Amino acid sequence: QVQLVESGGGLVQAGGSLRLSCAASSYIFSRYTMGWYRQSPGKQRELVATISTGGSTDYADSVKGRFTISRDNAENTVHLQMNSLKPDDTAVYYCNAHRILRTDLWGQGTQVTVSS
Repeated sequence: QVQLVESGGGLVQAGGSLRLSCAASSYIFSRYTMGWYRQSPGKQRELVATISTGGSTDYADSVKGRFTISRDNAENTVHLQMNSLKPDDTAVYYCNAHRILRTDLWGQGTQVTVSS
């Protein structure tokens, strides 16, 4: 049962932009903190950004000022706007839904490739 559906990855040149989207059910969206993680080959999965149900955001230092996470409550969708992309941003990006005392939910992952 797929509960988080991601879209928006692709290939972009350094300095370009991409927007990732993750759609969830209204039940999940209204109760879970939503976030994005990424994983590149040979590295551990790392937090990129999170947004709480109340709209509070948190970002990895490496993306602050370049990435923006947002929630569209009408569409039960979380977006990650990625600007000024760098080759180091190349990774598979995963949507995450987190709620205390519940099992985390994960999307299937979407590839982002930034060419130099």
